Amino acid sequence: MALRVLRFFTAGESHGKGILAFLEGLPANLEVDETFVNAELARRQRGYGRGGRMKIEKDEAEFLSGVRFGRTLGSPVTIWVRNRDWENWREKMAPFGERPPSAVPFTRPRPGHADLAGGLKYGQRDLRNVLERSSARETAGRVAAGALAKLFLREFGIKVGSFVTGVGEVELEPPPEVFADGKALLELHERAERSLFRTPYPERDEELVKLVDEAKSEGESLGGRFVVFAVGVPPGLGSHVQWDRRIDARLSFVLTSIQAVKGVEVGQAFGSSYRKGSQVHDEIGWSGERGFFRYSNNLGGTEGGITNGMPLYARCAMKPIPTLAKPLRSVDLETKEEVRAGKERTDVLAVPAASVVAEAMTALLVADALLEKLGGDFMEELKERYRLYLEHLSAF
Repeated sequence: MALRVLRFFTAGESHGKGILAFLEGLPANLEVDETFVNAELARRQRGYGRGGRMKIEKDEAEFLSGVRFGRTLGSPVTIWVRNRDWENWREKMAPFGERPPSAVPFTRPRPGHADLAGGLKYGQRDLRNVLERSSARETAGRVAAGALAKLFLREFGIKVGSFVTGVGEVELEPPPEVFADGKALLELHERAERSLFRTPYPERDEELVKLVDEAKSEGESLGGRFVVFAVGVPPGLGSHVQWDRRIDARLSFVLTSIQAVKGVEVGQAFGSSYRKGSQVHDEIGWSGERGFFRYSNNLGGTEGGITNGMPLYARCAMKPIPTLAKPLRSVDLETKEEVRAGKERTDVLAVPAASVVAEAMTALLVADALLEKLGGDFMEELKERYRLYLEHLSAF
């Protein structure tokens, strides 16, 4: 597992009563800002190209356990995010009782979705029993838990952010030198917060609106690319001594777990594969103020599976959403005849939302790695251990 200290799970179906997030391993006495958690949930719902579901839902976190008077207890935290759309699906998604006539089986699997693979694996001929859980609605739970991880990391001066670097064929990639500068990355994140598409270039929103509108009129969907990063990460998280402790492997794991993310590049990985070693490896410097540092950050803040003190970042590729207004060819499970795939209410573009989910997963991973490094059960203990570790680094 990518998480070695934290235990994190979600439960719930897209049109069920709600999404439940379970997070165990947070230390006691962490201050929880409920307003911040809800603001993170709202960020996940934004972005041009979203479907009608976002007009129904207004996600809010309800804390069921693990928090008292605004502080964690050290026990498992559970968070409930209610599905407002449940009222429209109460009969069709009822846990008990007879199936109503309105609950028509979904038997036309969508290419690119979990429908058919999940149906085969779990013996489900009504593919709604698969698609309800595989839906990205589940990510509301990830973002709620990730918000707690962000609050934890802030106590140690670590911030997590993201921005979209491409929509369809349109590239919006910043210059490579920004990835060596944590302040510059945070500025790009803030600029992205002003964009409909979470790109660092809000002035190009109009161009992207036309692109998405054109895709929608054609019955198409779009994918894209985004960068997620963490700045203020100290050297020494992760390890080279065993394959499953490498921080870049664990980061790739949590990011590819996000629905529709099909590729992850840590640092400038693919570009580096075309260049000579002297053009790739980040040269080492030292100053009394900064200690050891790198003149570039092509390797994404990791070496040998260990963070090196530079910004930790990865680039993710998200495929187009598989539900299309003009469906692709499929086969009906019951008749075995060629048909057009089934349709569900869906987005045209969800890359901006995926970047917010990636922040949550990155925050959980970095928080886990920091807890693994420091140990401890309550915040005051962890902060003292972190102070001593920083003293060790400055004296090295």
